[in-house]
Amino acid sequence: MSDEYRIQELLERDVYVGETRVGVITGERFHPRDELVRSMRIKVVDDVAEEYMRKPAEFAPLSKELVHSIRTDGGVKLSKSMREQRRWRNTVRIDEKLWAPDELLDRAVLDNDGMDLGNVIDLVKIKRTYKGLVIQPHYIVRSRHNLPETIVVPVAQLGRTTARLDEIILRCSMKRLVTLPSYLKLNSEAPEGE
Repeated sequence: MSDEYRIQELLERDVYVGETRVGVITGERFHPRDELVRSMRIKVVDDVAEEYMRKPAEFAPLSKELVHSIRTDGGVKLSKSMREQRRWRNTVRIDEKLWAPDELLDRAVLDNDGMDLGNVIDLVKIKRTYKGLVIQPHYIVRSRHNLPETIVVPVAQLGRTTARLDEIILRCSMKRLVTLPSYLKLNSEAPEGE
């Protein structure tokens, strides 16, 4: 996104790809570190969601770098066609909500017992799909569960986020997580790669 466009200037503006209205900018997700957020939130028009998303969602992340210009009618023009909107698929789904990778970085991860496991430092992508979050466990968690410096938590185990959206809650306890086949596969010594 050009430095001249700030999120406050773009709020509540219609978003267009070519002449097709695709949604309305609603703002950004709260993040404890603003410098990490490179995405805005867009309320997607129903028929666009049905046609271009595998599982339609009401809101989706929109990369700020896709903003091309402001139209004469005040709408926001994007720089890619709908077919080229690969970034809309470059997301992680948590509790039926779409998250951009930058919105997940540095967030705390808790198991379903409320134990703070650590923070998200990266994501693992296998064959163009995000399969896991790379977590840097806290020392006490590492020593208690005999974990390495980083672990990969399967995306399928991400249950929900807290109201302030700064914590990610898993579907299971840490004790159960380390026994899951998906966890064991993602944390094996031989990563599959893309």
